[in-house]
Amino acid sequence: MSIAPHDIADRDDIEAVVVAFYRRAFADDLLGPVFVDIARMDLAAHLPTMCDFWETVLLRTGAYRGNALRPHLQLDAEVALTPAMFERWLALWTATVEERHRGERAEHAVAQARRIAGALQRRLGASRPADDRTGAAAGG
Repeated sequence: MSIAPHDIADRDDIEAVVVAFYRRAFADDLLGPVFVDIARMDLAAHLPTMCDFWETVLLRTGAYRGNALRPHLQLDAEVALTPAMFERWLALWTATVEERHRGERAEHAVAQARRIAGALQRRLGASRPADDRTGAAAGG
């Protein structure tokens, strides 16, 4: 007997989504090398920060007080983060959320991810020299 997916209710739900998402992202042909080889992301160390971020977004706890742009600017300086990468990130996040949850917060998690991806792309593009902006945007 299968149980219908429920809405995102608490930090445990958020952590389960974040862990499942990063498992997919680490194994992904496009995103995996960025997370594993370039960012050298340690999921155990990064997980509390990501859970704080999404807990603040979805449950309005105020747990996250960081700057989400800063690590992306640093990473973009090492490898241009392309529109295709953001599209894949969003596709993996959306699939992960939708497989596990249904409801208002799950929909908000997907909508906010879409907004965040767009905002990061705009901010990263604005931070690149003019000759780099067109190449990165076209390379996606």
